[in-house]
Formats: sequence, structure tokens, C-alpha cells
Amino acid sequence: MEEITKVLYWISTGLLLPVIVLLLIFFGRALILTGTFYSTYVQKLKFNKQMKPVFDSLNVNNIKEELLKAPKTNKLHMSLHLNKVLLSTPDEIHYDKLLNDFEISYQKDLASSQTLAKLGPILGLMGTLIPMGPALVGLASGDIASMASNMQVAFATTVIGLLIGAVGFIVLQIKRRWFAADINNLEFVVELLKKSNKIDQNV
Repeated sequence: MEEITKVLYWISTGLLLPVIVLLLIFFGRALILTGTFYSTYVQKLKFNKQMKPVFDSLNVNNIKEELLKAPKTNKLHMSLHLNKVLLSTPDEIHYDKLLNDFEISYQKDLASSQTLAKLGPILGLMGTLIPMGPALVGLASGDIASMASNMQVAFATTVIGLLIGAVGFIVLQIKRRWFAADINNLEFVVELLKKSNKIDQNV
């Protein structure tokens, strides 16, 4: 039993360096995510402000003309897929395919923040617990310097892990709200286009 305990101890202590490296990598990704999210947030506010009167004025008779005149950008999912819907083959199958593509593209965009939100706290907790073993050993042997060093690592990894998780969680929640609003507007546009196409076919 003692040998098994030693093996587990060696394995856990050996994981400390990989955990710290991963925390640093994820911290860098969190900083990058913060910068890209801020840029997207500014563009999204501007785009939504421009598109709100457009969506409010849409009806079966003017939808194609209004969407052709609507502002466009290549950096937002909503703008790209609105243009694809407008230019697609006017049948239900293609519209459904574009809606599914829109959901998939958004899920890919959410993946990065989801990873940070989940793995950041996990790695932080691992970085907290792993040094506790050597710290307790140092305390038992009277090596206060070793114990203090390990406790410093434990607290630092906790803070970094929670910070990474917080960044991922906040970005994830905001992007989910964007997705809910965008999919609602896109489905609205698709339904109007379907009705408009039926009217054109009957004329």
C-alpha cells in the first residue's frame, strides 16, 4: 500500500509543471480572447444599431430590396449569413441548410470561451492541490521555506485559473445572447423570404 501511495504522489507532483505551463498558455489565450472580443463587441454594437430599423421595417414586399441596401461586414456571423440567405437558391432546403450552417459557425466561435470557462478553474484547482502535498511534507519536517514556496504556487495557480475561467464565462454568456438574438432575426428573414418567393411564383 505504501508503494502505491508513493507512486500516486510522484504522479501528482509530476503533473505540477504541465499544469503551470497549461495555465500560462490558457492565460495567454484569455488575453487574446479579451482583445478580439472587444473588437467584435464594438462592431456588433454598430451593426445592431444600423440593422434595427431595417428589421423593424421588413415585410413580405420589401424584404429583398431592404436587405440588399443593408450594411454589410465580413467580420460578423450575422452579416455573412444574411448575405448568404439573400443570395441562396430560393427553396426551403437551402434555407434550412444555411440556418444550420449559421448555428455550427456560432458553436465553433463559442468553443474557445467554453474551453477557458471549463478548463481554467480545473487547472487552477489542480495547481492548488498538487503543491499542498510537498507543503505539508515541508511543514512536518520543519522546512518553512519549502512550505511557503509551495503555498505561493498553490495560491498563484488558483487566482490565474479563476481569472481564466471568469474571462471565458463572461465572453460565453454575452456571445450566447448574441446568438439567440441573431438566430431569431435570421429565422424571421428566412420566413419572410419563403413567403415572398411564394408570392413571386404565383404572380
